[in-house]
Amino acid sequence: MTDLLRAAVLPPNLPATGLLVFVLLYWLTVIVGLLDFKTVDLHVDAHDGAHLHSPDSEWLNGALAFFNLGRIPVMVFLSFVALPLWVGSILANYYTGNTTLLPGLLYLLPLFVGSIFLAKFLTLPFVKLFTALEKDHDGGAVVLGKVCTVLLPTSPDHLGQASVRIDGAPLMLNVRALSGPIGKGETALVIDYDAQRRCYLIEAYAAS
Repeated sequence: MTDLLRAAVLPPNLPATGLLVFVLLYWLTVIVGLLDFKTVDLHVDAHDGAHLHSPDSEWLNGALAFFNLGRIPVMVFLSFVALPLWVGSILANYYTGNTTLLPGLLYLLPLFVGSIFLAKFLTLPFVKLFTALEKDHDGGAVVLGKVCTVLLPTSPDHLGQASVRIDGAPLMLNVRALSGPIGKGETALVIDYDAQRRCYLIEAYAAS
């Protein structure tokens, strides 16, 4: 383990190590509730490029959709890029005996290309999962008007999570407050579904 940590902080491995540390810190903040897993996200429409506006947006949207971006949260994809990139960097520099930055950067480019293609295939199960979740949201009229319990705090500018019981079973929702912050453990009313942001809109609710 000590040798692995020593290799991780060698100059040629620092870029890959930095990316992996960033991803790990991101998921740590998600776990403790400071961020949600869709804080950094892309809304990509592979058919009409509606969400990325530029003269060359169609090919860019197509490229992003090819790598499943827009169908899964970008941080989920980046997580599957960071780990193989880090492992590949460690192994490439170890077996070539390289300890300097410049050759390490030269190795990094093909490793990065390989990692994003690998991430495309590793994230395919998650595409099906998030597609199923989206279908649940499309048919989410059943939760509108229901009282939910906030699990991760939310505000008009911050996505959170809430639980609502449907036929006795808890259903997890991504939520955003319509007005004012709503803290963890508070109850709220599910008002509407925001298709663009892919979350439910809630208002604080106090039972009489």
